[in-house]
Amino acid sequence: MKKIILLLSVFLVLVSCKKLTDLNKDTKDPMTTSGEDLFTNAQKTFFDQMTTSNIFQNDWNLYAQYWQETTYVTESNYNIVPDNIPNDVWNWMYQDVLINLQQATKTITATAYPTDPSPTIKQNKLAIVDILDVHVWSTLVETFGNVPYSQALNINNVNPVYDDGKTIYENLVTRLNTDIATLEANLVTYPAGYGFRTADNVYGSNAEGDVTCWIKYANSLRLKMCMNLADCDNTFSTKWGSAAVTDGNFIQSNSENCTLPYLSTPPYTNPRYEDQIASGRHDFVAAITIIDTMTNWSDPREPFYFTTVDTSTVTPPSAVYIGATVGAQCNYYTTSNIAPSQWLPTCPGIVFEASQVYFLLAEAASRGGYGVSGTAQSYYNQGVTASIENWGGTAAQAATYLAEPQVAFNSAQWKESIGLQQWIAFFNRGFDEWTELRRLQYPVLTTPPSAAPGGFPNRFSYPSEEQTLNAANWAAASAAIGGDYVNTVLFFWPGSPYEKTRNNNNRGK
Repeated sequence: MKKIILLLSVFLVLVSCKKLTDLNKDTKDPMTTSGEDLFTNAQKTFFDQMTTSNIFQNDWNLYAQYWQETTYVTESNYNIVPDNIPNDVWNWMYQDVLINLQQATKTITATAYPTDPSPTIKQNKLAIVDILDVHVWSTLVETFGNVPYSQALNINNVNPVYDDGKTIYENLVTRLNTDIATLEANLVTYPAGYGFRTADNVYGSNAEGDVTCWIKYANSLRLKMCMNLADCDNTFSTKWGSAAVTDGNFIQSNSENCTLPYLSTPPYTNPRYEDQIASGRHDFVAAITIIDTMTNWSDPREPFYFTTVDTSTVTPPSAVYIGATVGAQCNYYTTSNIAPSQWLPTCPGIVFEASQVYFLLAEAASRGGYGVSGTAQSYYNQGVTASIENWGGTAAQAATYLAEPQVAFNSAQWKESIGLQQWIAFFNRGFDEWTELRRLQYPVLTTPPSAAPGGFPNRFSYPSEEQTLNAANWAAASAAIGGDYVNTVLFFWPGSPYEKTRNNNNRGK
């Protein structure tokens, strides 16, 4: 009995030396997350959204008619309602990307960095976070139009107002100007270009230094956004587009592409691999629209994009490219598939590349007023060449291809020339091609046989959750853009040929 009392006494003494509240702490899991970890997570999540083949989150490769569904053809026919796609895209961007970037900014701001010069390191990291933040916000505006911005991401405000899309867009360009100036100034004071380094899965290991690469990415993004504004606000577009051209520090080689290298083991694999290969699915094949174009033009990128189909119906038997009819069911085994390299777990995700910059410069030269030194044709040729080389082709193949009359740059029809080649170059970058289709209006795609009443989606309708939980602000935003319909034309692309009649009975929700 005395031994028991003694043991209890020792236990009570030990407990009394420790706060009772400490007993509830989980010592195995961290209580806080660093700004670097938050940035890394947001970066990967954004790339996942832009790369995935999950039809609940990303149908843009279908809208661009790169892919065609085999069995379930709802999305190929532009029907975004049944799978509640707008809700998933909206929530993914706001809850899984922007919130992490916002918290990364707060955490980095509050962190003391002991390595000299610590102010420069902090400034660089905050500018890099903001550049990615701008890209995400611009994606939301390009998808929906007016969206919650100035009052968004505030846990105490569950009914944020929607800001004007064009106003948001111009504010984003202004933010890029500040970020670029910050990083450029800090390159002088800290030549090593210290940013996130290993926490940056895109540019952290680049030989040029991550800050140098982020400046190029930011300049390239600014040029893209200015071109997006060219048809609706030429004054703003030329002012800041000229600033981007004057700076000239763009992504100009494929080694500088804004690319996320996925890994071979889950959960860090390319989401397309998880969606299709690991899941044992056969949901997508090549669409006839792009197959016919590339085959007719002897495009050297075709074998990197698609597989051939062995056919015994011709003499002698041969391997040919066969595309599926857009919007119709098809046989996976008798149609060209997406090339196996595109389903690899390590297939990189891409959100910006050198060919895109050259096409933007070709457009700026064609429009005039942007201070571009080169010719539209030279930039166009560089864009085509950069794309072919990035996919595994050669400069010689690019030269042969550019000599084809249907491929050669046509200055009188520059939107068509650039639009067609961007379409081919952006393969598997469906979101960016969806933007270019609405903006430049080329190529003119095939109309699916059972297209939804709203027709080609000029935008996503707002999430149904917004209609019920933020009704007043949703109604105001819908009225401001001309109605919450998929065929409402946003301010970037007035007069799109995909716009359907404004008869409400023919609207696609």
